[in-house]
Amino acid sequence: MRPLTGIVKNYAWGSPDAIPAILGVEADGNPQAEYWLGAHPSSPAVIGDTTLDRLVASRPEILGKAGRRFDGQFPYLMKILAAAQPLSLQAHPSCDQARAGFQAEEARGVPLDDPTRTYKDTWPKPELLVALGPFEALWGFRDPLETAELFDALEPRESLEPLIGPLRHRGAEAGLAEVFLECLCPDETHRAMTNGVLSAALDHADDRGRVGRFARLAIGLDEFHPSDPTILAALMLNHVHLNKGQGLHVPAGVLHAYLSGTGIEIMASSDNVVRGGLTPKHIDVDALVSLLHFTPDEPDIITPSPVGAGVSYYPTDEPEFSLWRADLAPDRPTDLPGAGRARILLVVEGHVSIQDERGGELGEIHQGESVFFEAPERVRLRGNCLAFVAASGDLE
Repeated sequence: MRPLTGIVKNYAWGSPDAIPAILGVEADGNPQAEYWLGAHPSSPAVIGDTTLDRLVASRPEILGKAGRRFDGQFPYLMKILAAAQPLSLQAHPSCDQARAGFQAEEARGVPLDDPTRTYKDTWPKPELLVALGPFEALWGFRDPLETAELFDALEPRESLEPLIGPLRHRGAEAGLAEVFLECLCPDETHRAMTNGVLSAALDHADDRGRVGRFARLAIGLDEFHPSDPTILAALMLNHVHLNKGQGLHVPAGVLHAYLSGTGIEIMASSDNVVRGGLTPKHIDVDALVSLLHFTPDEPDIITPSPVGAGVSYYPTDEPEFSLWRADLAPDRPTDLPGAGRARILLVVEGHVSIQDERGGELGEIHQGESVFFEAPERVRLRGNCLAFVAASGDLE
């Protein structure tokens, strides 16, 4: 068991106070978007007098079976994420897509810090976000006929049929792909349509039901990205509202955007983001379309399954990561889950004492603190806290 200190990432969309409140430190007035706990080479967590990536490189056996599966690389990245405004529309690659994209950009000599660079590493980036309170997101494409009905219900003064007609008249995937591409490559006509939709949305902002929610989403996106034509692309996605404790699984190839809220996020150890709108940053349309899934689908919302005293598990089929939530009480000790794997424990509320297999006290950690456990370590937790435990996926 070793104390682990993460790295704060100051992105413009971050909240100035949510992450400092969890970490128990004074806010500095800057937007703090993410707190990284992992071994990604761009921002590895600090452990003792070294960093987690260096520790793993020197002793890959501490990863257990995951060390063999992932060639000695630390496979997951745990984060606190705090969004005060919408993130860009984005998707993440599969393993094969990441390798091919990275190698292609390396061959072209694109520097890693070039703003037009898309692939920062060779890893896929499936994700799981667990809400710490109310959380909003966009996830995957809504049924195209339903999307067309919602646009019609706004009753924009200018007909949208030249743009959204394929949602009605082509197959689901083909129609979604065609309209989405039109939204990413807008002309003046499409810009006028965007403004028409936004104007019509104001007339329906107080409506009840799905039309009102659709209108308010459009207005909210316009607040941060005024008249951005990719707002129409964003309005094609499912609008997700998570309650505290619910998880949202984002596999590779699913277009998504986190809109607001604070959560615990775990992903494969990657920083590959392929953007598709709602951003001033580089949009690589070809790369995005090559990896997107245009099949309409329902959001993959996960309710955790109890697996022990106060411990719940968020099931996914991702090999790189697993995540548990521990709601502990003093009279309800429990074994640290994920035995046989390298784990990170992050305390979000309260405190927890950690004991070895014989009941000996190893230490106590409090809100905002995190510790790292090597694969062979077996410990018990006792305390009054909300904590999260990250590990590699089930490799059996």
